[in-house]
Amino acid sequence: MSRTIMFAKAGGPEVLEFVETPVAAPGPHEVRIKVEAIGINRAESMWRNDAYIEPVKFPAGLGYEAAGIVDAVGAEVQGFAPGDKVNVMPSFSMNEYFTYGEVILVPDYAVVKHPESLSFAEAASVWMMFVTAYGALIEDAKVTSGDFVIVPAASSSVGLAAIQIANYAGATSIALTRTSGKREQLLGAGAAHVIATEETDLVAEVMRITDGKGARVAFDPVGGPTFAKLIAALSFQGTAYIYGALSDEVTPLPVLDMIAKMLTVKAHNIWLTSGDPKRQKTAVEYVLKGFESGAFKPVIARTFTFDEMVDAHRYLETNGQFGKVVVTV
Repeated sequence: MSRTIMFAKAGGPEVLEFVETPVAAPGPHEVRIKVEAIGINRAESMWRNDAYIEPVKFPAGLGYEAAGIVDAVGAEVQGFAPGDKVNVMPSFSMNEYFTYGEVILVPDYAVVKHPESLSFAEAASVWMMFVTAYGALIEDAKVTSGDFVIVPAASSSVGLAAIQIANYAGATSIALTRTSGKREQLLGAGAAHVIATEETDLVAEVMRITDGKGARVAFDPVGGPTFAKLIAALSFQGTAYIYGALSDEVTPLPVLDMIAKMLTVKAHNIWLTSGDPKRQKTAVEYVLKGFESGAFKPVIARTFTFDEMVDAHRYLETNGQFGKVVVTV
């Protein structure tokens, strides 16, 4: 038997329950993993509230990321064997698979080798954050030297990864945060510039930083009223990626500004990269090189135990963290 976290109805963190479940044998293309650590994502909070990109089928599990040791493999699994240290890459529906458990089954296409330079807790934190940012900034936008990249919600795990990736590519990162309270932390994390959006005119400051040209890329998980300001802060033929909806307000599209600058707005998520074997392989190699060079570093805000999962979700929803929330098992 294994303890798994499930929920039978949508709601706050208190709906999460520990359930004893039999340890099932892996299917032909499944890997069974004894979990050491779990990365906690905003997507799972939205999933728990049944407010994510697909409806929840109850009773439901949740979780996209984990690190641990292979316990068993399906008959047709290649490249992994019991005893291997591995990580789980977000690349599946939580209606089908999930990672909040002591022992989990995941599809083989979602399993990657564990980076030996990282602890289990660190490895459980990195794949959602770095591959999401990589897919937009490197795979699609191909940011490079001379580019400016605006990073809203910069103290989130994906925001911090975006700063590191922009720097690694030679671009200049412009981190956005609501107040100046996290300014020094963001500068220490590699941000070239920090704008406190509740204290400074966002558009005017971006234009000052870019000598009036605007930024070529904005990478936004927030939406809401500020999105129009991001559009105004972009350069001619710039691109705004939107990969989240942290704001519960309407997201306006300033059509005339977009037409005047010939801008592109793109919806983005990790599956474009992680769901394609070739793209996933290239992304993993890129991220591993970043770790090997020292350019990329995991940023863990706080670690909880498996028994404290409800508290971990409550902490996540305070929006006060700097980096990733991780649960150890």
